[in-house]
Amino acid sequence: MLDPVLFRAHLADTADKLRARRGFALDVAAVEGLESERKAIQIRTQELQNLRNTRSKAIGQAKAKGEDVTGLMAEVAGFGEELKASETRLAAIRAELEGLLAGVPNLPDVSVPDGQDETQNREIHRWGEPRGFDFSVKDHVELGELKKELDGETAAKLSGARFTVLRGGIARLHRALAQFMLDLHTGEHAYVETNVPLIVNPESMQGTGQLPKFEDDLFSLQLGEAKRYLIPTSEVPLTNLVRDEIVDASALPLRFTAHSMCFRAEAGSHGRDTRGMIRQHQFEKVELVSLCRPNESDAEHERMTRCAEVVLEKLGLPYRRMLLCAGDMGFSAQKTFDLEVWLPSQNTYREISSCSNCGDFQARRMQARWRNPESGKPELLHSLNGSGVAVGRALIAVMENYQNADGSISVPEVLRPYMGGLTSV
Repeated sequence: MLDPVLFRAHLADTADKLRARRGFALDVAAVEGLESERKAIQIRTQELQNLRNTRSKAIGQAKAKGEDVTGLMAEVAGFGEELKASETRLAAIRAELEGLLAGVPNLPDVSVPDGQDETQNREIHRWGEPRGFDFSVKDHVELGELKKELDGETAAKLSGARFTVLRGGIARLHRALAQFMLDLHTGEHAYVETNVPLIVNPESMQGTGQLPKFEDDLFSLQLGEAKRYLIPTSEVPLTNLVRDEIVDASALPLRFTAHSMCFRAEAGSHGRDTRGMIRQHQFEKVELVSLCRPNESDAEHERMTRCAEVVLEKLGLPYRRMLLCAGDMGFSAQKTFDLEVWLPSQNTYREISSCSNCGDFQARRMQARWRNPESGKPELLHSLNGSGVAVGRALIAVMENYQNADGSISVPEVLRPYMGGLTSV
Protein backbone atom coordinates (compact mmCIF):
# COMPACT_ATOMS: atom_id res chain seq x y z
CA MET A 1 0.00 0.00 0.00
CA LEU A 2 1.22 3.48 -0.81
CA ASP A 3 1.87 6.04 1.92
CA PRO A 4 -1.48 7.79 2.67
CA VAL A 5 0.43 11.09 2.79
CA LEU A 6 0.76 10.84 -1.01
CA PHE A 7 -3.03 11.03 -1.32
CA ARG A 8 -3.41 13.83 1.19
CA ALA A 9 -0.58 16.14 0.15
CA HIS A 10 0.36 15.04 -3.39
CA LEU A 11 -2.82 13.61 -4.89
CA ALA A 12 -2.54 15.11 -8.40
CA ASP A 13 1.13 14.14 -8.76
CA THR A 14 0.47 10.61 -7.46
CA ALA A 15 -2.47 10.17 -9.86
CA ASP A 16 -0.26 11.32 -12.74
CA LYS A 17 2.47 8.79 -11.88
CA LEU A 18 -0.08 6.01 -11.56
CA ARG A 19 -1.30 6.60 -15.12
CA ALA A 20 1.87 4.81 -16.24
CA ARG A 21 0.40 1.57 -14.87
CA ARG A 22 -1.54 -0.24 -17.60
CA GLY A 23 -5.29 0.03 -17.23
CA PHE A 24 -5.19 1.96 -13.97
CA ALA A 25 -6.81 5.33 -13.33
CA LEU A 26 -7.03 6.63 -9.79
CA ASP A 27 -10.52 7.88 -8.87
CA VAL A 28 -9.28 11.31 -7.78
CA ALA A 29 -12.77 12.66 -7.13
CA ALA A 30 -13.60 9.76 -4.80
CA VAL A 31 -10.35 10.18 -2.86
CA GLU A 32 -10.82 13.94 -2.59
CA GLY A 33 -14.43 13.54 -1.43
CA LEU A 34 -13.58 10.97 1.22
CA GLU A 35 -10.53 12.92 2.41
CA SER A 36 -12.56 16.13 2.70
CA GLU A 37 -15.26 14.40 4.73
CA ARG A 38 -12.65 12.62 6.86
CA LYS A 39 -10.94 15.90 7.77
CA ALA A 40 -14.20 17.65 8.64
CA ILE A 41 -15.49 14.80 10.79
CA GLN A 42 -12.10 14.25 12.42
CA ILE A 43 -11.95 17.93 13.43
CA ARG A 44 -15.50 17.79 14.81
CA THR A 45 -14.74 14.52 16.62
CA GLN A 46 -11.70 16.07 18.29
CA GLU A 47 -13.76 19.12 19.27
CA LEU A 48 -16.42 16.88 20.84
CA GLN A 49 -13.80 14.83 22.66
CA ASN A 50 -12.28 18.02 24.08
CA LEU A 51 -15.72 19.32 25.10
CA ARG A 52 -16.58 16.03 26.78
CA ASN A 53 -13.30 15.98 28.66
CA THR A 54 -13.69 19.65 29.72
CA ARG A 55 -17.28 19.19 30.87
CA SER A 56 -16.46 15.91 32.65
CA LYS A 57 -13.72 17.69 34.55
CA ALA A 58 -16.15 20.49 35.40
CA ILE A 59 -18.66 17.94 36.69
CA GLY A 60 -16.05 16.47 38.98
CA GLN A 61 -15.12 19.89 40.33
CA ALA A 62 -18.79 20.85 40.81
CA LYS A 63 -19.54 17.62 42.67
CA ALA A 64 -16.58 18.23 44.93
CA LYS A 65 -18.13 21.61 45.85
CA GLY A 66 -21.59 20.10 46.36
CA GLU A 67 -23.07 21.99 43.41
CA ASP A 68 -25.92 20.81 41.15
CA VAL A 69 -24.48 19.05 38.07
CA THR A 70 -27.75 18.12 36.33
CA GLY A 71 -27.32 20.63 33.50
CA LEU A 72 -23.67 19.72 32.92
CA MET A 73 -24.49 16.00 32.82
CA ALA A 74 -27.25 16.58 30.29
CA GLU A 75 -24.84 18.58 28.17
CA VAL A 76 -22.23 15.78 28.30
CA ALA A 77 -24.88 13.22 27.37
CA GLY A 78 -25.72 15.28 24.29
CA PHE A 79 -22.04 15.47 23.35
CA GLY A 80 -21.77 11.72 23.85
CA GLU A 81 -24.46 10.89 21.31
CA GLU A 82 -22.97 13.17 18.67
CA LEU A 83 -19.45 11.95 19.47
CA LYS A 84 -20.48 8.30 19.08
CA ALA A 85 -22.09 9.06 15.71
CA SER A 86 -19.00 11.01 14.58
CA GLU A 87 -16.62 8.23 15.64
CA THR A 88 -18.74 5.64 13.84
CA ARG A 89 -18.81 7.69 10.64
CA LEU A 90 -15.09 8.42 10.88
CA ALA A 91 -14.30 4.71 11.18
CA ALA A 92 -16.51 3.99 8.14
CA ILE A 93 -14.78 6.67 6.04
CA ARG A 94 -11.35 5.41 7.03
CA ALA A 95 -12.36 1.85 6.09
CA GLU A 96 -13.70 3.06 2.73
CA LEU A 97 -10.52 5.02 2.05
CA GLU A 98 -8.37 2.05 3.04
CA GLY A 99 -10.37 -0.23 0.76
CA LEU A 100 -9.99 2.21 -2.14
CA LEU A 101 -6.25 2.64 -1.57
CA ALA A 102 -5.75 -1.13 -1.18
CA GLY A 103 -6.58 -1.44 -4.87
CA VAL A 104 -3.94 1.11 -5.93
CA PRO A 105 -0.72 -0.39 -7.39
CA ASN A 106 2.81 0.59 -6.42
CA LEU A 107 4.45 3.61 -8.04
CA PRO A 108 7.09 2.82 -10.67
CA ASP A 109 10.68 3.59 -9.75
CA VAL A 110 12.23 6.54 -11.59
CA SER A 111 14.49 4.08 -13.48
CA VAL A 112 11.51 2.16 -14.93
CA PRO A 113 10.81 2.95 -18.61
CA ASP A 114 7.41 4.18 -19.72
CA GLY A 115 5.31 1.74 -21.69
CA GLN A 116 2.02 -0.14 -21.64
CA ASP A 117 2.96 -3.73 -22.47
CA GLU A 118 5.81 -6.22 -22.93
CA THR A 119 6.73 -4.81 -26.34
CA GLN A 120 8.11 -1.77 -24.52
CA ASN A 121 10.28 -3.64 -22.03
CA ARG A 122 14.01 -2.88 -22.24
CA GLU A 123 16.63 -5.58 -22.82
CA ILE A 124 19.56 -5.24 -20.42
CA HIS A 125 21.83 -8.10 -21.56
CA ARG A 126 21.95 -11.61 -22.97
CA TRP A 127 23.91 -14.70 -21.98
CA GLY A 128 24.68 -17.77 -24.08
CA GLU A 129 24.17 -18.59 -27.73
CA PRO A 130 21.10 -20.56 -28.82
CA ARG A 131 22.07 -24.03 -30.03
CA GLY A 132 21.87 -24.87 -33.69
CA PHE A 133 20.12 -28.14 -34.57
CA ASP A 134 20.74 -30.39 -37.61
CA PHE A 135 17.36 -32.09 -37.16
CA SER A 136 13.76 -30.96 -36.82
CA VAL A 137 13.25 -29.50 -33.35
CA LYS A 138 10.44 -30.89 -31.20
CA ASP A 139 8.67 -28.94 -28.46
CA HIS A 140 8.49 -30.26 -24.90
CA VAL A 141 5.03 -31.76 -25.45
CA GLU A 142 6.18 -33.82 -28.43
CA LEU A 143 9.30 -34.93 -26.56
CA GLY A 144 7.27 -35.93 -23.51
CA GLU A 145 4.62 -37.76 -25.50
CA LEU A 146 7.28 -39.60 -27.50
CA LYS A 147 8.63 -40.99 -24.22
CA LYS A 148 5.10 -41.32 -22.73
CA GLU A 149 6.37 -39.40 -19.71
CA LEU A 150 4.50 -36.10 -20.09
CA ASP A 151 0.77 -36.69 -20.14
CA GLY A 152 -1.76 -33.88 -20.40
CA GLU A 153 -4.61 -36.14 -21.47
CA THR A 154 -4.60 -38.20 -18.27
CA ALA A 155 -4.21 -35.03 -16.21
CA ALA A 156 -7.28 -33.57 -17.92
CA LYS A 157 -9.21 -36.72 -16.98
CA LEU A 158 -8.13 -36.30 -13.37
CA SER A 159 -8.42 -32.54 -12.98
CA GLY A 160 -9.25 -30.70 -16.20
CA ALA A 161 -7.27 -28.42 -18.48
CA ARG A 162 -3.91 -26.88 -17.52
CA PHE A 163 -2.66 -29.84 -15.49
CA THR A 164 0.08 -32.35 -16.36
CA VAL A 165 1.14 -35.82 -15.21
CA LEU A 166 4.90 -36.48 -15.32
CA ARG A 167 6.44 -39.95 -15.19
CA GLY A 168 9.77 -41.72 -15.29
CA GLY A 169 12.89 -39.85 -16.35
CA ILE A 170 11.11 -36.55 -16.98
CA ALA A 171 9.54 -36.62 -13.49
CA ARG A 172 12.98 -37.36 -12.04
CA LEU A 173 14.51 -34.53 -14.07
CA HIS A 174 11.84 -32.17 -12.72
CA ARG A 175 12.69 -33.20 -9.15
CA ALA A 176 16.42 -32.85 -9.82
CA LEU A 177 15.97 -29.28 -11.02
CA ALA A 178 14.24 -28.24 -7.80
CA GLN A 179 16.87 -29.94 -5.62
CA PHE A 180 19.69 -28.34 -7.61
CA MET A 181 18.16 -24.85 -7.25
CA LEU A 182 17.63 -25.22 -3.50
CA ASP A 183 21.17 -26.45 -2.96
CA LEU A 184 22.57 -23.59 -5.04
CA HIS A 185 20.59 -20.86 -3.27
CA THR A 186 21.28 -22.19 0.23
CA GLY A 187 24.89 -23.30 -0.33
CA GLU A 188 26.22 -20.49 -2.51
CA HIS A 189 23.74 -17.63 -2.25
CA ALA A 190 23.10 -17.59 1.53
CA TYR A 191 19.32 -17.97 1.44
CA VAL A 192 17.70 -19.86 4.31
CA GLU A 193 15.71 -22.89 3.16
CA THR A 194 12.16 -22.61 4.46
CA ASN A 195 9.20 -24.97 4.26
CA VAL A 196 5.97 -22.99 4.30
CA PRO A 197 2.20 -23.70 4.30
CA LEU A 198 0.47 -23.96 0.94
CA ILE A 199 -2.77 -22.67 2.48
CA VAL A 200 -2.87 -19.15 3.95
CA ASN A 201 -5.40 -16.77 5.47
CA PRO A 202 -6.78 -13.62 3.82
CA GLU A 203 -4.46 -11.41 5.88
CA SER A 204 -1.43 -13.04 4.25
CA MET A 205 -2.85 -12.49 0.78
CA GLN A 206 -3.64 -8.87 1.61
CA GLY A 207 -0.14 -8.36 2.96
CA THR A 208 1.56 -9.12 -0.35
CA GLY A 209 -1.11 -7.50 -2.53
CA GLN A 210 -3.04 -10.47 -3.97
CA LEU A 211 -6.16 -9.30 -2.15
CA PRO A 212 -8.49 -7.61 -2.60
CA LYS A 213 -7.80 -6.83 -6.26
CA PHE A 214 -6.89 -10.27 -7.63
CA GLU A 215 -9.24 -12.67 -5.89
CA ASP A 216 -10.42 -14.10 -9.24
CA ASP A 217 -6.87 -15.35 -9.88
CA LEU A 218 -6.80 -17.35 -6.64
CA PHE A 219 -8.07 -20.76 -5.59
CA SER A 220 -9.98 -20.51 -2.31
CA LEU A 221 -11.46 -23.01 0.11
CA GLN A 222 -13.67 -22.95 3.15
CA LEU A 223 -12.39 -24.45 6.40
CA GLY A 224 -15.38 -24.34 8.72
CA GLU A 225 -16.32 -20.68 8.90
CA ALA A 226 -12.87 -19.51 7.80
CA LYS A 227 -11.92 -18.75 4.21
CA ARG A 228 -8.42 -19.77 3.13
CA TYR A 229 -6.42 -19.58 -0.10
CA LEU A 230 -4.00 -21.85 -1.95
CA ILE A 231 -0.80 -19.87 -2.46
CA PRO A 232 -0.09 -18.54 -5.99
CA THR A 233 3.60 -18.40 -5.00
CA SER A 234 5.56 -19.01 -1.80
CA GLU A 235 6.35 -15.29 -1.87
CA VAL A 236 3.11 -14.95 0.12
CA PRO A 237 3.99 -17.02 3.21
CA LEU A 238 7.70 -16.15 3.05
CA THR A 239 7.12 -12.38 3.01
CA ASN A 240 4.43 -12.63 5.69
CA LEU A 241 6.87 -14.29 8.08
CA VAL A 242 7.62 -10.75 9.32
CA ARG A 243 4.05 -9.44 9.30
CA ASP A 244 3.39 -7.37 12.44
CA GLU A 245 7.02 -7.83 13.49
CA ILE A 246 9.85 -5.41 14.30
CA VAL A 247 13.10 -6.97 13.08
CA ASP A 248 16.40 -6.14 14.74
CA ALA A 249 18.76 -4.30 12.41
CA SER A 250 21.53 -6.83 13.05
CA ALA A 251 19.38 -9.59 11.48
CA LEU A 252 19.05 -7.81 8.13
CA PRO A 253 18.94 -8.65 5.34
CA LEU A 254 16.66 -11.64 5.81
CA ARG A 255 16.89 -13.99 2.82
CA PHE A 256 14.53 -16.94 2.45
CA THR A 257 14.08 -19.59 -0.24
CA ALA A 258 11.39 -22.23 -0.59
CA HIS A 259 10.43 -24.92 -3.07
CA SER A 260 6.67 -25.18 -3.20
CA MET A 261 3.61 -26.00 -5.20
CA CYS A 262 1.88 -22.89 -6.60
CA PHE A 263 -1.76 -22.58 -7.64
CA ARG A 264 -3.20 -20.01 -10.04
CA ALA A 265 -6.64 -19.81 -11.61
CA GLU A 266 -5.17 -18.03 -14.68
CA ALA A 267 -8.46 -16.16 -14.93
CA GLY A 268 -7.18 -13.70 -17.52
CA SER A 269 -5.26 -16.11 -19.74
CA HIS A 270 -8.00 -17.94 -21.63
CA GLY A 271 -6.59 -19.21 -24.92
CA ARG A 272 -2.97 -18.36 -23.99
CA ASP A 273 -0.34 -21.12 -23.77
CA THR A 274 -2.90 -23.91 -23.59
CA ARG A 275 -0.43 -26.47 -24.94
CA GLY A 276 1.89 -28.18 -22.47
CA MET A 277 3.36 -26.85 -19.25
CA ILE A 278 3.95 -23.17 -19.99
CA ARG A 279 0.88 -21.93 -18.09
CA GLN A 280 -0.58 -24.34 -15.51
CA HIS A 281 -3.07 -24.16 -12.67
CA GLN A 282 -0.60 -26.12 -10.51
CA PHE A 283 3.14 -25.78 -10.85
CA GLU A 284 6.33 -25.71 -8.79
CA LYS A 285 8.74 -22.90 -8.15
CA VAL A 286 11.82 -22.17 -6.10
CA GLU A 287 11.16 -18.73 -4.65
CA LEU A 288 13.58 -16.11 -3.33
CA VAL A 289 12.47 -13.47 -0.81
CA SER A 290 14.56 -10.73 0.80
CA LEU A 291 13.66 -8.23 3.51
CA CYS A 292 16.16 -5.44 4.03
CA ARG A 293 16.92 -1.85 4.99
CA PRO A 294 15.46 0.69 2.54
CA ASN A 295 18.88 1.97 1.46
CA GLU A 296 19.97 -1.57 0.54
CA SER A 297 17.03 -2.69 -1.58
CA ASP A 298 18.41 -1.60 -4.97
CA ALA A 299 21.61 -3.59 -4.38
CA GLU A 300 19.58 -6.52 -3.02
CA HIS A 301 17.43 -6.46 -6.16
CA GLU A 302 20.50 -6.73 -8.37
CA ARG A 303 21.89 -9.50 -6.17
CA MET A 304 18.65 -11.51 -6.26
CA THR A 305 18.37 -11.24 -10.03
CA ARG A 306 21.97 -12.36 -10.37
CA CYS A 307 21.24 -15.41 -8.17
CA ALA A 308 18.49 -16.45 -10.59
CA GLU A 309 20.78 -15.85 -13.57
CA VAL A 310 23.38 -18.21 -12.08
CA VAL A 311 20.79 -21.01 -12.12
CA LEU A 312 20.36 -20.64 -15.89
CA GLU A 313 24.09 -20.27 -16.53
CA LYS A 314 24.93 -23.43 -14.58
CA LEU A 315 22.25 -25.25 -16.58
CA GLY A 316 23.74 -23.86 -19.81
CA LEU A 317 20.47 -22.25 -20.87
CA PRO A 318 20.67 -19.07 -23.01
CA TYR A 319 18.66 -16.21 -21.54
CA ARG A 320 18.18 -12.47 -21.57
CA ARG A 321 17.44 -9.99 -18.79
CA MET A 322 14.60 -7.52 -19.38
CA LEU A 323 13.72 -4.39 -17.42
CA LEU A 324 9.92 -4.23 -17.41
CA CYS A 325 8.16 -1.04 -18.40
CA ALA A 326 5.67 0.54 -16.01
CA GLY A 327 2.64 -0.97 -17.73
CA ASP A 328 3.95 -4.54 -17.61
CA MET A 329 4.92 -4.73 -13.94
CA GLY A 330 3.03 -6.61 -11.26
CA PHE A 331 0.74 -4.84 -8.80
CA SER A 332 3.17 -4.66 -5.85
CA ALA A 333 6.40 -4.02 -7.76
CA GLN A 334 8.17 -0.71 -8.13
CA LYS A 335 10.85 -2.25 -10.38
CA THR A 336 11.08 -5.68 -12.02
CA PHE A 337 13.67 -7.62 -13.96
CA ASP A 338 12.41 -10.61 -15.98
CA LEU A 339 14.72 -13.39 -17.08
CA GLU A 340 13.62 -14.98 -20.34
CA VAL A 341 15.02 -18.36 -21.38
CA TRP A 342 15.49 -19.48 -24.98
CA LEU A 343 12.96 -22.05 -26.24
CA PRO A 344 14.04 -23.58 -29.57
CA SER A 345 10.56 -24.77 -30.52
CA GLN A 346 9.21 -21.22 -30.31
CA ASN A 347 12.39 -19.60 -31.63
CA THR A 348 12.08 -16.97 -28.93
CA TYR A 349 12.75 -16.15 -25.28
CA ARG A 350 10.06 -16.85 -22.67
CA GLU A 351 9.83 -15.69 -19.06
CA ILE A 352 11.29 -18.09 -16.50
CA SER A 353 11.95 -15.72 -13.60
CA SER A 354 10.62 -12.39 -12.40
CA CYS A 355 12.55 -10.50 -9.70
CA SER A 356 10.87 -7.46 -8.13
CA ASN A 357 11.72 -4.77 -5.64
CA CYS A 358 8.49 -3.78 -3.88
CA GLY A 359 10.01 -1.04 -1.73
CA ASP A 360 7.88 -0.47 1.40
CA PHE A 361 4.61 -1.20 -0.45
CA GLN A 362 4.06 -4.69 1.02
CA ALA A 363 5.65 -3.81 4.36
CA ARG A 364 3.11 -1.03 4.92
CA ARG A 365 0.26 -3.48 4.31
CA MET A 366 1.86 -6.01 6.67
CA GLN A 367 3.28 -3.54 9.22
CA ALA A 368 6.64 -5.28 8.76
CA ARG A 369 9.28 -3.07 10.31
CA TRP A 370 12.88 -2.87 11.52
CA ARG A 371 14.32 -0.81 14.34
CA ASN A 372 16.70 1.82 12.99
CA PRO A 373 19.61 1.98 15.48
CA GLU A 374 20.27 5.62 14.61
CA SER A 375 16.81 6.84 15.55
CA GLY A 376 15.81 3.94 17.79
CA LYS A 377 12.41 3.99 16.07
CA PRO A 378 10.64 1.34 13.99
CA GLU A 379 10.64 1.95 10.22
CA LEU A 380 9.14 0.02 7.32
CA LEU A 381 11.26 -2.70 5.70
CA HIS A 382 11.72 -3.10 1.97
CA SER A 383 10.62 -6.44 0.50
CA LEU A 384 11.82 -8.20 -2.65
CA ASN A 385 10.78 -11.43 -4.32
CA GLY A 386 11.89 -13.45 -7.31
CA SER A 387 11.70 -16.85 -8.98
CA GLY A 388 14.86 -18.78 -8.56
CA VAL A 389 13.48 -20.24 -10.91
CA ALA A 390 10.14 -21.71 -12.08
CA VAL A 391 10.78 -25.48 -12.05
CA GLY A 392 8.31 -26.46 -14.78
CA ARG A 393 9.60 -23.84 -17.19
CA ALA A 394 13.18 -24.87 -16.41
CA LEU A 395 12.19 -28.43 -17.26
CA ILE A 396 10.72 -27.26 -20.58
CA ALA A 397 13.91 -25.32 -21.37
CA VAL A 398 16.19 -28.27 -20.53
CA MET A 399 14.07 -30.71 -22.55
CA GLU A 400 14.06 -28.49 -25.63
CA ASN A 401 17.64 -27.20 -25.50
CA TYR A 402 19.16 -30.60 -24.67
CA GLN A 403 17.05 -32.73 -27.03
CA ASN A 404 18.63 -35.24 -29.38
CA ALA A 405 17.58 -36.45 -32.82
CA ASP A 406 16.24 -39.73 -31.38
CA GLY A 407 13.99 -37.91 -28.92
CA SER A 408 16.19 -38.51 -25.90
CA ILE A 409 17.22 -35.63 -23.65
CA SER A 410 20.79 -35.14 -22.47
CA VAL A 411 21.07 -34.35 -18.76
CA PRO A 412 22.98 -31.11 -18.05
CA GLU A 413 26.20 -31.92 -16.22
CA VAL A 414 25.20 -29.98 -13.12
CA LEU A 415 22.08 -32.16 -12.71
CA ARG A 416 23.77 -35.56 -13.08
CA PRO A 417 24.56 -35.97 -9.35
CA TYR A 418 20.81 -35.60 -8.72
CA MET A 419 20.01 -38.15 -11.44
CA GLY A 420 22.12 -41.02 -10.14
CA GLY A 421 24.77 -40.28 -12.77
CA LEU A 422 22.43 -40.59 -15.74
CA THR A 423 23.62 -38.71 -18.82
CA SER A 424 20.33 -38.86 -20.69
CA VAL A 425 16.66 -39.68 -20.21
